[in-house]
Amino acid sequence: MRPIGFSTGALAYADFERGLEMVRQHRLNVVELSALRQNELIPMLDSVPCLDLTGFAYISIHAPSYFEPEREAVLWDRLRDEAGRGWPIVVHPDVINDFGLWREFGELVCIENMDKRKPIGRTVHELACVFRELPSATFCFDIGHARQVDLTMTEAYLILREFGSRLRQVHVSEVNSRRKHDVLSYSSIMAFQEVSHLIAEDVPIILETPVCPEGIETEIEKARRALPIKVEVMVA
Repeated sequence: MRPIGFSTGALAYADFERGLEMVRQHRLNVVELSALRQNELIPMLDSVPCLDLTGFAYISIHAPSYFEPEREAVLWDRLRDEAGRGWPIVVHPDVINDFGLWREFGELVCIENMDKRKPIGRTVHELACVFRELPSATFCFDIGHARQVDLTMTEAYLILREFGSRLRQVHVSEVNSRRKHDVLSYSSIMAFQEVSHLIAEDVPIILETPVCPEGIETEIEKARRALPIKVEVMVA
């Protein structure tokens, strides 16, 4: 069974403590601590020593999806203080100005593929440019972004074939017509199934679908249908 959890930002926007509690109440052992806005990161990291994170088998941090260039070194320096925990740091490639800084994190930097709004990181070729700059970085595959870029899922297939060996976690949601994360629909579930065989069973799945507490279990079940585990049948 795939390890599945939620991004705190999907469940409770900027209130990471509430989001974490919602994940814990559903006895999930996978969580992404989300600080998508630059003013959220340092307060969240300052709170980490006080958080009850027992029982979680996988924890990652989502760095801000935008920050002012002059703030890059400050945020990077604060993230460096957390590097000893060994948690992956999910970073959007379009916010990186100084690759030299992020290169120092090695495999803790987890590059996420982007949607159509962003200027880089959308395709296998654009991601290759990023990984040349960050040769040790791992990969956060956002399957909703990949589908938005190419509804045929061809680009998703190519990305996973090329960078599957780097894969650290998968973001799962539907990206709607307003380019916002949304709950999974029948069409997105069917589309995601086309590449599910390229995602190893033990890779953590992070849901970014905005749901109320009552909808968490339903969304988890939909994610399991979207990314089924291929069972090899042995023929005698």
